[in-house]
Amino acid sequence: MILLITPSEPVRACAQSFQKATAEMIHTADSLRQGTAKLRVQEYSVVAIDQFLLETEPEASEALMEHLGTAIPLPLNFAVSGQERIVRELRAALTRRQREHVAARQAVEQDLRNQLRNTVTALLLSCDLANAPKLPPGVKERLKTAHGLLQRLSDELGIRSG
Repeated sequence: MILLITPSEPVRACAQSFQKATAEMIHTADSLRQGTAKLRVQEYSVVAIDQFLLETEPEASEALMEHLGTAIPLPLNFAVSGQERIVRELRAALTRRQREHVAARQAVEQDLRNQLRNTVTALLLSCDLANAPKLPPGVKERLKTAHGLLQRLSDELGIRSG
């Protein structure tokens, strides 16, 4: 979803054509305060902001930026930008957000894998070491089950143990 913030009625009137060109739902706001209110209740991929508003309302601009969340801010000069350029900029911002989202997800997955690697390996080793020949059959079976579950977890996470 894209939030388009501009006081320009002609630009807001183009929202439907922007929506068709980007295949994204477009919401509009005619002020930074209204845009901030929309950001409080809805998450957006891109927030296209009229540079005029950013320059003339610095306090409201700061408040808006604090509520962006994961949205890509896209300052645009709607006074000199045609529809084609705006569409190009919106598409580029959507692509950039998608790349950043994928990179962030991969980084989190790798970090989690790294954190779990040592723990899973230590638990597997502990199960192996605790599997002494003189253990009661019930305990031995539980250790075998725990070892199997840990091995499955290790395989599912792509963690090489040992």
